[in-house]
Amino acid sequence: MTRGGGLGRDFRWLWAAYAVSAFGTRLSFDALPLLAVLVLHVGPSEVSALAATGLAVGAAVAVPLGPWVEFRRKRPVMISMDLARCAALLSVPVAYALNLLTFPQLLLVSVVVAVADITFTAASGACLKFLVPPEHLVAANGRFEATTWTTTMLGPPLGGAAMGLFGPVVTVLIDAGSYLLSAAGIRAIGTEEPRPADTREPRPASTREPRPSGTKESRTTDTEEPRSTGAEQPRPAGSTQPHPVPAVKPATDAAPRLRLGDLLDGWRYILRDPALRPLFLNSVLVNALIMAPAPLLLILMVGQLGFAPWQYGLAFAVPCVGGLIGSRLSRRLVVRYGQDRVIRVSGTLRACWPLGLAFVGTGPAGLVLVMVAELGLITCIAVFNPVLATQRLTRTPSDRVARTLTAWSVTGKLTIAATTALWGLLASVTTPRTAIATAGLLLLATPLLLLRRRDRHRDRIDAGTDNSLDLNRA
Repeated sequence: MTRGGGLGRDFRWLWAAYAVSAFGTRLSFDALPLLAVLVLHVGPSEVSALAATGLAVGAAVAVPLGPWVEFRRKRPVMISMDLARCAALLSVPVAYALNLLTFPQLLLVSVVVAVADITFTAASGACLKFLVPPEHLVAANGRFEATTWTTTMLGPPLGGAAMGLFGPVVTVLIDAGSYLLSAAGIRAIGTEEPRPADTREPRPASTREPRPSGTKESRTTDTEEPRSTGAEQPRPAGSTQPHPVPAVKPATDAAPRLRLGDLLDGWRYILRDPALRPLFLNSVLVNALIMAPAPLLLILMVGQLGFAPWQYGLAFAVPCVGGLIGSRLSRRLVVRYGQDRVIRVSGTLRACWPLGLAFVGTGPAGLVLVMVAELGLITCIAVFNPVLATQRLTRTPSDRVARTLTAWSVTGKLTIAATTALWGLLASVTTPRTAIATAGLLLLATPLLLLRRRDRHRDRIDAGTDNSLDLNRA
C-alpha cells in the first residue's frame, strides 16, 4: 500500500470521491422537498411524508445489505451504489421536462437514494479501515468532517442561486453527475482489495453444500486473494510456516450465502459493547430530534415567514464555518483531553442549540438567529463526529464493520423517519413552531446517556483506546 506523505494516494482518491459527491448533495440541499413545495404545491404533512417514507422504506430494504456487503469487495459495491443514485436522480429532471413529475416519483427516488446511501456508508467505512492505519483514523475522519462542512457551506447558496437562474431541477441534475465522478474516483484507487474471508461459525456438516470428489477447501490469509480453484495453495520447499487457517466457506470465489442470523449481527455487537451502546443510543436520538423538525423549519421559513430559497440556503451555509473549526479542533482536543471527555463535552453542548430555532422571526433578525443557533450546533457536531467515527471503527473488528455500520445507519434512518412523521403530525395539530420547540426541549435530556457511560467501563475503554489509537505518537 502506497502511503507516501500524509494519508496516502489511495486515501486521497477516496477523499476526492467523497468530496465531489458531497458537494453535489449539498448543492441540491433539500431539492426534493423544495420541488414538492414549489412545483407540486404540497403541504407540511406531504413534505414530512416525503422525508419519512424515503428513510423508512430505504432503511428496511437496506437491512439485509449489511451482511451482503460484509463478504464482498467494498469498492465495487460503492461504485454500484453511486451509479444507482445517479440513475434515480436523473429521472427527476427528465420527468420535469416532460411535465410528468409526480409526488409518488419523488417518494420512489428518495427510497432508492436512501438504500444506496446506507449501503455505500457501510462499504466505505470498511474501505477506510482497510486503507488507513488505526493511528491515523482521527485525522482521516477529521478530513471527511471538514469536507462535509465545506461543501455544506458552499453548496446551498450556490444551489439556491442555480435554482433561481436555471430552474428548480438543475441542482438535481448536478447531483446526479457528482455520483458519476465519485464512482470514477473510487475506481482509481490502486490498492488491490482481497475478498473478505467468511469468519462465521461453520454450519453443521449435514447442512454444508457437497464438494466435488477430490477437492479441498481453499486456504486464505487476510492479505491473499482466494483462488477460484479448489486446490490447496502450495508452500515453498523447505518452508516451516504453518498452513493458513482454512476458510469456512467451500473453495469458490463466490461470496458466501446470507444467513438469517447475519441480519442481526450488527445490532448484537453494538448493544453488547459497553462503549458503543451509549454512543449508539445517544447519536440515534440526537440525530432524529435534529432532523425531524427540518422539513417544518423549511415550511416555517419559506412558506410562512416569506424567506426566499436562497435566504433559506444562506441561513444554513454561513454557520458551516463552525464545521471547519470543529473538525480542525477535534484531533487536537483528543490529544489533550482524551476521546471520552471530548465526546461527553461536545455531545452535551450540541444538544443545547436547536431550541433557539423555535424563536425565528421575519427579516434579517430571523436569519441571524438561525445562523447563530446553527453555528453553535455545527461546531459541536464537527468536534463530536470524527471521535465517534473513530471509536466506532477501532472498537469494531474488520470482519464486522459493514454489518455494524449498516445496523447503525438503518436504526438512525428508521428513527429519523418515525420522528419526522410524528413531528409532521404534531405540526398539523399545533404549529410548526411548536413542534420545533418540542424537539429542542427533548434534546436537552439526551446528554444523560453520555454522562453515565464512563464510570463502569473506564479501564476497558482507556485500554482499548491506548492499544488501537496512539494519538501522541501520530
